Amino acid sequence: MAEKSAGKKSIDELRAEIAGSRERVGRDLGGLRHELDFPAKFRRSFREQTVSWITAAAAVGALIALAPMRRKKIYVDAKSSRKTQKKLVETGFALAALKVVAGLARPVIVEFVKNRLTGFPGKSRRKT
Repeated sequence: MAEKSAGKKSIDELRAEIAGSRERVGRDLGGLRHELDFPAKFRRSFREQTVSWITAAAAVGALIALAPMRRKKIYVDAKSSRKTQKKLVETGFALAALKVVAGLARPVIVEFVKNRLTGFPGKSRRKT
């Protein structure tokens, strides 16, 4: 089959066709590179439409800055608020009692740790 198709066209014609095909592929590839060069497109667009880009950036910045200003309304049930407040008071008393107990127990704990680290109580360590 290859011999039949080669017989119909001359070698010079095939070479010219291949060269034309290569040229078309090169042009298409160059066009594709141009179309996919997004950084260059953004730079060109910014140069040509600077005011539009700055206005859009200012609008987005204003939306971001002003969005948190809206307050969400939270409805609280008065009965559950009293229960929460009661638990808060109880927790406060428990923490105060724990602080007093920790203050009283601190010397005992410090003495216990010191005795454990230095060996037996009442005996000093000898250096050998």
